[in-house]
Amino acid sequence: MSLSRLRESLASTTPAYLALSCFGLAATPALAQEAASTEKPAQLGGVTVTDTAIDDTVKVDTVSSPKFTQPLQDTPQTIQVISKDLFNQQGATTLTEALRNSPGVGTFYAGENGNTTTGDAIRMRGFDTSSSIFVDGIRDLGSISRDVFNTEQVEVAKGPAGTDNGRTAPTGAINMVSKQPFLDTAVSGTASIGVDGQKRATADFNQVIDAIPNAAVRLNVLWQDSDDPARDHVKNKRIGIAPSLGLGLGTQTRLYLNFLYVDQENIPDGYVPTIGLPGWEPQSGLEALIGNPVDSSNFYGTRDDHDDVTAQMGTIKFEHEFSDSVRLTNTARWGKTSQDYLLTSFMSTSTNVTATDPDDLSTYTLARSLSTYRDVTNRILTDQLNLQVDFNTGAVEHNLSTGIEITSEKQILHAHGSTGERPAANLYDPDWNDVGTLSDFRSGAVTRGKTDTQAFYLFDTAKFFDGALLVTGGIRVDHYKTTYFSNAVCNDGTGRGAVSCGGAAVGTIVTTNDLNSKDTLFNWKLGAVFKPVDTLSLYVNYALSQQPPGGDNFTLSSSASNANNPVFDPQKAETFEAGVKWSALGDMLALNAAVFQTTVKNEINSDILDDAGNPTQTGEKRVRGFELSAVGNITEAWSVSAGYSHLKTKVTEGPVITSDGTPNLTYIPGDSWTVWTNYRFPFGLEIAGGARHNGGLHRGTDGAVGTPAYTAGYTVVDGMLGFALTDQVKLRVNAYNLFDKEYVASINKSGYRYTPGTPRTFLFSADFNF
Repeated sequence: MSLSRLRESLASTTPAYLALSCFGLAATPALAQEAASTEKPAQLGGVTVTDTAIDDTVKVDTVSSPKFTQPLQDTPQTIQVISKDLFNQQGATTLTEALRNSPGVGTFYAGENGNTTTGDAIRMRGFDTSSSIFVDGIRDLGSISRDVFNTEQVEVAKGPAGTDNGRTAPTGAINMVSKQPFLDTAVSGTASIGVDGQKRATADFNQVIDAIPNAAVRLNVLWQDSDDPARDHVKNKRIGIAPSLGLGLGTQTRLYLNFLYVDQENIPDGYVPTIGLPGWEPQSGLEALIGNPVDSSNFYGTRDDHDDVTAQMGTIKFEHEFSDSVRLTNTARWGKTSQDYLLTSFMSTSTNVTATDPDDLSTYTLARSLSTYRDVTNRILTDQLNLQVDFNTGAVEHNLSTGIEITSEKQILHAHGSTGERPAANLYDPDWNDVGTLSDFRSGAVTRGKTDTQAFYLFDTAKFFDGALLVTGGIRVDHYKTTYFSNAVCNDGTGRGAVSCGGAAVGTIVTTNDLNSKDTLFNWKLGAVFKPVDTLSLYVNYALSQQPPGGDNFTLSSSASNANNPVFDPQKAETFEAGVKWSALGDMLALNAAVFQTTVKNEINSDILDDAGNPTQTGEKRVRGFELSAVGNITEAWSVSAGYSHLKTKVTEGPVITSDGTPNLTYIPGDSWTVWTNYRFPFGLEIAGGARHNGGLHRGTDGAVGTPAYTAGYTVVDGMLGFALTDQVKLRVNAYNLFDKEYVASINKSGYRYTPGTPRTFLFSADFNF
């Protein structure tokens, strides 16, 4: 059969079959709509330009990175773009909240025994992705909660991203795209107030500079002072300012100058004891607590607890188009993030939970014995040069993207000592004003980590048979060097946190690590897309990603059982993916389906030892799954964003890591889905709503006794009602957790603490746009 006849045959059958089998609920009403033109939008400078009657849309056709040479429709990988229109409808203010639109992506892990996670502790497809968060394609450092006030869209690339970004998490990367100046004068913003103490205001000013041709300035500002609806005393307080200047806009040569400053003064959350929850069993002496869980809003810290963050970022981006087929881009950035953190934490063991009268619940107290400090500064300095060239070799069209990146990343962590102590908290009625006599100070000990990287990459998409077959490949070579130094105040060399003095006096600062690691990483990916018709893409893809020792936290270790030991090889992740992408309803609605398998090798395996009795790198973990999504507009007034993820995880080689003894990976839901739909009436009324579901989580294993081994799944329903008073002003009310579902959002490694889900709450907002 000829290629043309094959395309005609598939054109008449495949789209309908896919719509009915994978997306029946979403596509059935859509099929009744009249299809619009399928003409492809023009592209200029990485921005898609369309002529459409839809002012706002949740469907985005391209990502910002020039390393992806094709629109999403023809990119052989699962990539979701969350537009600002979508997360603004939902009242989302942080990266974590925006990521609720991506199934299986979220904060499910609440930290180690004595510590809580801070900032955007994101997990995706079975693995921690916190160190693979980028802003405009450049790694963003620091354990902070990122705000979206200056964000145009959030890009979630699932699968190994080592070829795109160098060292990354095994299962993907997240990129926040900043707002840029444009040639128009506009003012927009939002003022919000919630029933549980939420207060927030943002503004976005864009102004053409009349005195300078093709120039504009843009200013985004933020103010927030919000309580947490689920928790007593927890607070999110921040200010932000993001000025930017654009020169040569609309011309062949463009220059962007951007700066971001965010200051946060938060009260962190130490979470809640799991006492009395399903799956909890009392340790000796705590039998009276069976069936008596604590109030999930209880706060066990004190007024001294704080999470103060300052983030600064300066970026210079230069673009020049030599012709329609040759474009040069250079991006340089300096960034610095500082965090000063104190959390009064706890472990609800029988040693720490005591009572003067075991039969009287009001006499039970919980020791505040774990004060957690984080005094850290992260810095990054980088320059990225990219060249894009379109050319032909005979009948084959090429879209090539190549470049070099030079990056230096540093982290310095100051250790703290303390005197005095915190008094125990009443288990059922804690008082945060009872701060005790604890006083902390810098001990003089420090930890310093630094990674320098020089990278070269090349991507090319070759189009055969008039674009019916696209072959996309990419390679990346990274030469890195990581240095790590740490010292500590020595004690007697015994007990938890022991540091040997090696003959020196107790209290002496002694060196504990002085290590380095360097190597060259070679990552690559290869994919193919077959297009039987212009609106349908069938694809397969293979990708490799590597994470070297110290690659995610600047920390090297001399321990023979720690993956950050420089003697070990990089962790390797291989992903095979196959899928289909259908652009339906005249390019208004994107329907996608994918199946995948990720295998992570070179894990530390304590079950198989070498001749010296040390663990080997024979461990292996595997994630298999499939993902479905529907994003876009069914009509010009009706939009939808929906996704479903099914994951089957397994430790294929190595010890079991779950507390319930199953071979699963930890802290990742097996099944998850999310849906959000919005309808705009012609008389100004706007109605939206959706639901989010996450399956249960398997907790990690350690020496904890009697704590829940896993958490139950949950489903939460949200809604939104808006009304446009004028073309420029809209009132909006967002309702979260409409049915007031009680659930466990995350749990810590020992199972002594958990994060309660947000209860029913309401947020009232006024959106303006002039």
